[in-house]
Amino acid sequence: MEAFHFATSTDLKQLSVHVRIDRLDGHQKPIPYSVLLERPDLRHRASTTDPHSELFVTAQIWADSKPLTVPVQTAYKSFKNARIWNEWLSLPVTYSNLPASAQLAITVWDLSPAEDTDSNLHAIPFGGTTLPLFDRDNTLQKGRQRCRLHRFKAADGLSSTTTPWVIPPVRKSRKDVVVEDTVDEQVAEMQRLEELLKRQEMGDIPQNLWLDGLVFRKMMKIRNEAIKAEAAVLSRQKKSSANGTENAVGRDADQELFYLDIELPRFDHSVVFADVEYPPPPVSDIRLAPDSEVRLRPPPEVSFGPGINTEGNGYGDADAGRLIRIYDPEIGRIVNPAEDKHRELMRGGQTDSLDRDRKPNVHMRDQLNSIIAKGPLESITSHERDHIWKFRYYLLRDKRALTKFVKTVNWKDPKEAGRAAPLLEKWAEIDVDDALELLGPQFDHPVVRSYAVERLKKADDEELQLYLLQLVQALKYEAPGEGDDSSLARFLITRAANSFTLGNFFHWYLMVEISDFSTDQAPEHRALFAKVEYDFMLELERTPSGSETRKTFQRQGELLTILAKLSKDVRFGGGDRPAKLARLKKALSDPRNELTNFEPLPLPLDPSVIITGIHPDDCNVLKSSLLPMVLNFRTTTPNKLYPVIFKTGDDLRQDQLVIQIITLMDRLLRKENLDLKLTPYRILATSTSAGAFQFIPSMSLAAAVAKYKGSLLAYLRANNPDDTAPLGVRKEAMDTYIKSCAGYCVITYLLGVGDRHLDNLLLAPSGAFFHVDFGYILGRDPKPFAPQMKLCREMIEGLGGAQHPNYLTFKEYSFTAWSTLRKSSSLLLNLFALMQGANIPDIKVEREGSVRKVRDRMWLGKGDVEAGREFERLIEESMGDWKAGLIDMAHEFVQYWRS
Repeated sequence: MEAFHFATSTDLKQLSVHVRIDRLDGHQKPIPYSVLLERPDLRHRASTTDPHSELFVTAQIWADSKPLTVPVQTAYKSFKNARIWNEWLSLPVTYSNLPASAQLAITVWDLSPAEDTDSNLHAIPFGGTTLPLFDRDNTLQKGRQRCRLHRFKAADGLSSTTTPWVIPPVRKSRKDVVVEDTVDEQVAEMQRLEELLKRQEMGDIPQNLWLDGLVFRKMMKIRNEAIKAEAAVLSRQKKSSANGTENAVGRDADQELFYLDIELPRFDHSVVFADVEYPPPPVSDIRLAPDSEVRLRPPPEVSFGPGINTEGNGYGDADAGRLIRIYDPEIGRIVNPAEDKHRELMRGGQTDSLDRDRKPNVHMRDQLNSIIAKGPLESITSHERDHIWKFRYYLLRDKRALTKFVKTVNWKDPKEAGRAAPLLEKWAEIDVDDALELLGPQFDHPVVRSYAVERLKKADDEELQLYLLQLVQALKYEAPGEGDDSSLARFLITRAANSFTLGNFFHWYLMVEISDFSTDQAPEHRALFAKVEYDFMLELERTPSGSETRKTFQRQGELLTILAKLSKDVRFGGGDRPAKLARLKKALSDPRNELTNFEPLPLPLDPSVIITGIHPDDCNVLKSSLLPMVLNFRTTTPNKLYPVIFKTGDDLRQDQLVIQIITLMDRLLRKENLDLKLTPYRILATSTSAGAFQFIPSMSLAAAVAKYKGSLLAYLRANNPDDTAPLGVRKEAMDTYIKSCAGYCVITYLLGVGDRHLDNLLLAPSGAFFHVDFGYILGRDPKPFAPQMKLCREMIEGLGGAQHPNYLTFKEYSFTAWSTLRKSSSLLLNLFALMQGANIPDIKVEREGSVRKVRDRMWLGKGDVEAGREFERLIEESMGDWKAGLIDMAHEFVQYWRS
């Protein structure tokens, strides 16, 4: 059996119903003069005075004897030789919303200066027809349709319509058979030709222009003759029952037969009706999180009485033992109607005068402080909400209380929102981390988001760049309908247009989101980012150097496109790595690519660096599976190259997020005068499958251990010799190594970085230790029994051993860094909360849980002393973890066989 391809009507969600009104064919007999004398209203009808008068057509969707849409009308058109509209009408309903009983009611209207007694309009029905949109097999009708027009009737659209588009054949008497044989032959010939015309329109029969014109004219002649013959037969079948004016007009109508040709859209496959299946109502509206540890209790054991057949499906002989789940709307409700009424009464406008002077006692002040000290992920109970609202005027001086106050307000209640909004301007100025929280998905009121944006306006460009990645994602959380009036979008566009560095990253962050056509990126979000990028380009045109900036972005895009093509050629081209490297050097040196020398251009990865070309002799192809390219860019600084690694086939947005958080953490630590010599190298995703990152001259721990016979201390001693210093390593290099080890151990633990092995732990000659390749974060790891903190024996050996004073210094730096970052937990958690909707692999796994995982690693529920002891125990366990060493050995074994 051949495969049958079809689509369902519910798949056509964005396509509205269309119909093309083609032409009207028929035979109209002139009205006798005697009838015109008796019926003066017929004298001035358009169709009476002119056989090709200006008629208009209306179309309307009906279902179950009720109209679904308003009628849609054809435009005015003057006819000369035939009534041909050839006009497509779009009906205000989509195919996905059509029921199976949908019908298309089409009425042709005649014009008359005398008003119609039924409609009080200057339009009288010329004729109507009703066409079902789905046939008996529930398949959507398509293509050309020839509809019978019922004279002087408007299409009713009823289920048992009186204006059907096809008249069923009537059984003939014996004496009419001979008379009608000729007519049947003409009608059959007309139908045969129309079927052939349909096949030609569908492409089944080839076209021949000059011959088709002759055939079409002959078809029109056969059609007119068949219509006249069919009308004559119909008039003979009907008999007059009485004399009179109306009957005379009726007799004339019997001899008039009209067909309206219409065309419905054609689809590549058949479209079958499918109804929308709605889920059953829930027993409870309490929604458990996907990772919730709550487990439902097993169903209770049910005992049946004697004589009951428990093997059946219901009650009785045939229906016994069936349990029915009954929906009770009052069970499991999150919102209590009594509490809603209580809150409405308590927050009435008459209480404002009392609340202004209200002061808490000592016990209530302690409760308020405990509520304010809660983190951004902790919930607030209804009683705590009442306390915050009750003492809102007292809390105006405390900037930490604003986010808690915003959470207590029902912003969907206009009265309550109107009383709460003026207080935002009177509140003490909040910190940036609280402003970021107000831009999260749970706050969609424009007043709240506008207030948060006003706070962000006070941040300089350098600080704003640290949060830019999250602010771009926060655009997804704007309330529906706020797209053109988004305060956050206007703010970002304005600041990016006035700062080239900020605008550079803003442009590329948007371009990556626009190019994301995966199923995890909603089409409305992609359209939102495209609209913001369009508005950003318009805003640039209003600035003095905007046109030049747009050209710079265009040149950057052209350069990255060429590099992506070269990377794919290197990756998928044949040959071993030396052959690929030779092919890369040849492509870079090719004058047609214009890569060795070009006009000065800001590097997208680092706009402060102006590049002028690529040095083709210093390029390289790494041994990684994706074969990334190492390119050395010439800069405007003489004799200085900027090395960059460019890679295709991988989405670097997760690595980009981790590096951005490391950069932010480095800034937070430096504010506390703690420089841990971190190396937050630059990284930029240029699309969903390509990107670039800064190349830092270094050596992996695996390579260093292999070269220096298993000793990192020997590597440090070889690159920084000092016979007078302890361990023979220059003091500055050892200090850099100790600090950087401490910093990255803490940061990778907080971020839950996984898949740590000696090949993605790097060490620079200066002693700077750092991590690369963040393909697994937030606790995910491809290897079992992976330690929470990567502190291998090779790293300890580089410190001089666990008994050396350097190890104690390392622990002190680690604890200081962890406790410092723990104080900024709100900022870090709010940044991850804004990234919940991002299309990042390890966040998509568990969007809401991703923020909780970062929170759990900070042990915010414990005191400083207890948390400090836990952290020290974590370091000791990580240092002596034999499973980590076993994992490194297994990784080295796999790498050996791959090579």
